[in-house]
Amino acid sequence: MTSEARSSHWLCWLTSPSRYRTCLQLIWVLLVGFSPGSWAQQGNQPGSIKIEGDIKLGGLFPMHSRGPAGVPCGEIKREKGIHRLEAMLYALDQINSDPDLLPNITLGARILDTCSRDTYALEQSLTFVQALIQKDNSDVRCSNGEPPIIPKPERVVGVIGASGSSVSIMVANVLRLFAIPQISYASTAPELSDKSRYEFFSRVVPPDSYQAQAMLDIVKAMGWNYVSTLASEGNYGESGVDAFLQISREAGGICIAQSIKIPREPRPGEFEKIIKRLMETSNARGVIIFASEDDIKRVLQTAKSANLTGHFLFVGSDSWGAKSSPIQDQEDVAEGAVTILPKRASIDGFDQYFTSRSLENNRRNIWFAEFWEDDFKCKLTRPGIKYELGRRKCTGEERIAQHSQYEQEGKVQFVIDAVYAMAYALHSMHMDLCPGYMGVCDKMDPVEGRDLLHYIRAVNFNGSAGTGVMFNENGDAPGRYDIFQYQLSNVSNPGYKVIGQWTNHLRLNPEEMQWSGGDRKVPESVCSFPCESGERKKMVKGVPCCWHCEFCDGYQYLLDEFSCDMCPFNMRPFKNRTGCRETPIIKLEWSSPWAIIPVFLAILGILATSGVIVTFIRFNDTPIVRASGRELSYVLLTGIFLIYLITFFMIAEPSTGVCALRRLLLGLGMCISYSAMLTKTNRIYRIFEQGKVAVSPPKFISPGSQLIITFILIGVQLLGVFVWFGVSPPHTIIDYEEQKPPNPEFARGVLKCDMGDLSLILCLSYSFVLMITCTVYAIKSRGVPENFNEAKPIGFTMYTTCIVWLAFVPIFFGTAQSTEKMFIQTTTLTVSMSLSATVSLGMLYIPKVYVIVFHPEQNVQKRKRSFKSVATAATVSIKSLDKPNGESKIVPDRSQ
Repeated sequence: MTSEARSSHWLCWLTSPSRYRTCLQLIWVLLVGFSPGSWAQQGNQPGSIKIEGDIKLGGLFPMHSRGPAGVPCGEIKREKGIHRLEAMLYALDQINSDPDLLPNITLGARILDTCSRDTYALEQSLTFVQALIQKDNSDVRCSNGEPPIIPKPERVVGVIGASGSSVSIMVANVLRLFAIPQISYASTAPELSDKSRYEFFSRVVPPDSYQAQAMLDIVKAMGWNYVSTLASEGNYGESGVDAFLQISREAGGICIAQSIKIPREPRPGEFEKIIKRLMETSNARGVIIFASEDDIKRVLQTAKSANLTGHFLFVGSDSWGAKSSPIQDQEDVAEGAVTILPKRASIDGFDQYFTSRSLENNRRNIWFAEFWEDDFKCKLTRPGIKYELGRRKCTGEERIAQHSQYEQEGKVQFVIDAVYAMAYALHSMHMDLCPGYMGVCDKMDPVEGRDLLHYIRAVNFNGSAGTGVMFNENGDAPGRYDIFQYQLSNVSNPGYKVIGQWTNHLRLNPEEMQWSGGDRKVPESVCSFPCESGERKKMVKGVPCCWHCEFCDGYQYLLDEFSCDMCPFNMRPFKNRTGCRETPIIKLEWSSPWAIIPVFLAILGILATSGVIVTFIRFNDTPIVRASGRELSYVLLTGIFLIYLITFFMIAEPSTGVCALRRLLLGLGMCISYSAMLTKTNRIYRIFEQGKVAVSPPKFISPGSQLIITFILIGVQLLGVFVWFGVSPPHTIIDYEEQKPPNPEFARGVLKCDMGDLSLILCLSYSFVLMITCTVYAIKSRGVPENFNEAKPIGFTMYTTCIVWLAFVPIFFGTAQSTEKMFIQTTTLTVSMSLSATVSLGMLYIPKVYVIVFHPEQNVQKRKRSFKSVATAATVSIKSLDKPNGESKIVPDRSQ
C-alpha cells in the first residue's frame, strides 16, 4: 500500500463511521484506476463524446474491437459500435425535441469506448465516478497563496451500456459502489440477474436464461421429457446449455440423456462420435442445441451420413434462428427443427436518421470519420496522418446506403429503448420531486442514484418497436422470442415458418407444425413410455424420467403412479387394477352338485328311518320289537333321524338360527345313536360278565335304567353345547380367505357359520368317544351267542362306522387348502354322517323290519330264558373260546 493510501486509510479511522465505506471506495479507485501505465495505454485513441445537457447520461459502446497484445483497441466496429452509438444519439435528439418528455430539461451525454475489453472498460468507467470522489484540497495553494480553482467534474446520473456481458459485469461492480444505475442494451448473461451482486444493473434485453426457459417450454409443450443437449465449446454454447440444465432441474419433469460439448477444434471423426453418443440413448430424440453455424451444419451432415434422417428432433437457439446457411444441403435432416429468435424490429426513423449522416452534419461523433473511411474504403486527409498509397481519397460526397451496404444492426432497437427507459424514469422522478417546476429543481440536484433506480424499475412504456418496455424485480426485460419451424414437406414454400411466440410464456400453434415427411403427429422423446392400466412405475435410480412398468399382481391395486397397495380383506381389485370392488358372497346352493348328493341320501335315510319307526310303532307289541328293546330302539332311531336331518341345516343358508341348530344337532344325533348303542352293548357285556361269576343279574339292566343311562350320556353332549352357546353365541361370518385363489377374479367370500374345523371336530369328539367305547364293548362281547343278544350286529355296525369315519378324516382335512373347501368338507361331513346312520339303520333294524313285514311267522314268542340259563350259555361260550383251533366241547356244569 502506498503512503497516500495509508494516509487515506488512517483518515478513514479518524472520520465518522458513515464515511468509512466511502473512503475505502476511494482507496480502491486510486489503486486500480491510476496504476502505472493504465491511462497511457490509450495511445492515440480519441477520448470520449461530450454532449452538454442539464442532466448527463453515460454511455459505453464497443467502438473498436479488442486490440492485439499490448494494444487496448483494434479496428473500428461499424455495426456493433457506430450503429449503436448513433442509436443513442438519435434517441437523445428525439427526447430533447419531445415537449412532453422532460420538458425544459435537456439530456446530455458522456460516451466512452470500451474497445470490447473488460479491463479497458473498467478504466474508462472511472470517468463516471470522478465527480463522486471527494478530494481534500485544503493543503494545496497557488503561488500567490490563493486556493486553486479546480473545475468540478461532470456528473452522470446513469449509464447506458455496456454491450458484452463480461464488460457489463466489470463496470457494474464499480457503478454499484457509487450507486449509479446502469441499463444495458445487449448483455444477456444470466449472472447479471443476481441483484445481491449487481443491484444497480438493469437491461432491456432478455437474459439467456429466458431463451433457455423458452426452449424448455417448447420441450414441455411437445410432451418430451428425455432430451440431450449439444453445445459449442465457449461462453455462448456452454452458458446456454448450463442455463437450460439449471432451469430444467428447477422445473423438474425433464431428464438429460446426454450433455455433449463440441470442441473448438474438433478432430477428425469427432462428429461421428457425437452422433454415436446421442444414439446410445436413442429414445432421447429431442436435441437442445446451442452451437455455432458451422457446428450445426456438421452435426446435420453427420446425422445424414449415418442414415438418421428424421430421427433427431432439434430445438435450436438463436444462433440457428431462421438462418439458411446451417441447413444448406441438409434440409431433409433439418426438417421439423424448432428454432428460436429474439423478437426484433427495424426502426424506420433510425434508418432515415443514420443514412442522412455525413461528415458535415455529424461532427459530434468523434469516431464517425474512422467509420467513414472503413465503410467507403477511402482515406480522409487529416493533419498529422500520412496518406496511404493505393487507397482513394474520401470526397465527403459519399452517402450511406447509396455508396455502401447498409443494414440496421439488430440491437439498435434496444439501445433506443434503454435511453428512453432512463428518460422516462427521470421524467417520473421530476414529476414527483419537482411538481410544476420548469427545469431541474434542488431536489434533483444532484440526482440520487438509488432513487433513480427505483423509478427505472417502475417504467412501463411502449418502446421503439411498439412493444412494452419494463423490468422485473431483477432488472431484466421480458423475454420476447419468435418460434420457427423448418418445414419441407406439404408446403408451397419450404423454409422457416413462424409457429408461435414466447413472451414470459409460450404461445404455440400446434396445428401449424409438421414433422419429418409432413407428419402432423408430434414425435415422442421420452425415456419410458406410459405404463398400462394396473401397472406402477418403478423408477430408475438417478433418472427420474425413466422407469420400468410393474404389474400390480395378486390382490393389489394401483394406489398411485408409483406404488401398489393391497385391497381390503373383503375386496378384490378391478380388472384394470385402478381400485377395489366388493368380493362376491357365495354359499352352498341347493342346486349345487355338492348339495344334491347329500340331500338325496338324507331324504332316502329319513324315509327309511320313518318307515322303520312306523313299523316299530305298528308292531310295537310283537316279540321282535320287544326283544330289540323298544325304549332304546326308539331313542336310537331318533338319533339316526337327526343325523339325516342335520344335512339340511348344513346346506341351508347360514343365519343365526341355522347356526344354532347346526351346533345343537350336529353332534346330538350321533350322540343319541351311540349313547343308545353303548348302553345296549354295555348291558350285554355286563350281563354275560356277571354270569361268569354269579347267577344274580347285574344292576341297571332294566329298560328304565337303560334310558336313564342313555339320557345321562346325551345330557353331557347337551351341556357342552349350551356352554358353547353361552361362551360364544352362534352367528354367521363371511370367510374371505377360504376362496382366495391367486387370480382375484375367482375370489369369493363364503357365508358360513362361526364353526371352524376345530370347533366342528370338538362338537363331534364326544360322539367319537361314545363310538369308540361302543366299539370296544362290541369287541369284548363278540363271543356271546347270537341267539342271546344283538352284540354282533352292533359290533359290525361299529366296525363299519369306524371305517367310514377313518375315511372321513383325510378327506376332510386334506382339502383344507382347496378353494372348494367349504363344498368338499360340507359334502364329506354330511355324506359320512348319512353313511354311518345308514349302517346303523341297515344292520340293526332293516333285518328286523324285513322279518316283521315279510316273515311274520317268525315274529313269535320264544321260550323265555332265565338269567341262570343265560349265565350257563355265557360260561359255555367262554370255554369254547379257550380251545385251540376254535374247537369246542360242551362240558356239563356240575354246579347244578
